[in-house]
Amino acid sequence: MSAPHTAPVPAPQATPNANSPRGEVVLVTGMSGGGKSIAMHALEDAGFFCVDNLPPELLPQFLDLERERGWRRVAIAVDVRSAGSLPQLLGHIKTMRQEGVSLRSIFLDADDDTLMRRFSETRRPHPLRVGNEDSDTHRALQEAIALERELLTPLRMESTVIDSSQLRPAQLRGWLRDLVHVSGASLTLVFESFAFKHGVPSDADFVFDVRVLPNPYYDRELRPFTGRDEPVAAYLEGQPEVRLMLSQIGAFIAQWLPNFAQDQRSYLTVAIGCTGGQHRSVYLVETLARQFAYHGQVLKRHRELDAR
Repeated sequence: MSAPHTAPVPAPQATPNANSPRGEVVLVTGMSGGGKSIAMHALEDAGFFCVDNLPPELLPQFLDLERERGWRRVAIAVDVRSAGSLPQLLGHIKTMRQEGVSLRSIFLDADDDTLMRRFSETRRPHPLRVGNEDSDTHRALQEAIALERELLTPLRMESTVIDSSQLRPAQLRGWLRDLVHVSGASLTLVFESFAFKHGVPSDADFVFDVRVLPNPYYDRELRPFTGRDEPVAAYLEGQPEVRLMLSQIGAFIAQWLPNFAQDQRSYLTVAIGCTGGQHRSVYLVETLARQFAYHGQVLKRHRELDAR
């Protein structure tokens, strides 16, 4: 017999201490066109002191000044315009963490087609683009994006990745606020629903395909609802396949979550996809988030629902 459906329990949020002697630093980086400007505006609205395009070699001096001031909540944007200094940045990140600074590095990514479209719409030149006005613009932009990915790969591996390909600006701002409001002291578990027809999120650590489960979409009365709504939840709870899938996914995460925490990971993203991202994947994300509420730092994302 399935457990009764209950309302989602919000994940507890840690309240940052602006006067912490160890400081709180959010490093915002990523692909050009990935959404760094939106991110910095969101962080500024959240009370962070924001510095855009700080050269990595000046980071130690800047942090020394912050220590003298007694620390503020600081957000620093670094991008490929500082390509020559990026290797130094990885060393600074390691040093800050060893010194006990609360540091969260966020890497904003998007697929190549999305980046190409964004640059085409804004008519902005890519910072790494080479060639004159008579060159093949499309090819030059492709080569610039490929080079940028190569240069930023080591930094991406050290960061929390957000794939902004399918996100509206309001969604990206909301996801960022969620990230910076949880403590960086332990692993944050992220459950994300998505639609396969719009692509798999590139920031996912694990992807589960639940398209094999019974689909409420084919029930005319259930179709207008989502996986957050009681009629759909009741329907899915009554399906043995759904209960089995939930049990197996939950057991897998519970088995390996301590290992990821011991590996000093700052986040673990579990993406669950169905056809339209409205019913099955949403229900599983909501249910798993409740099941793992004991973990403390749990975030929910619904890529397609949040875009409405």
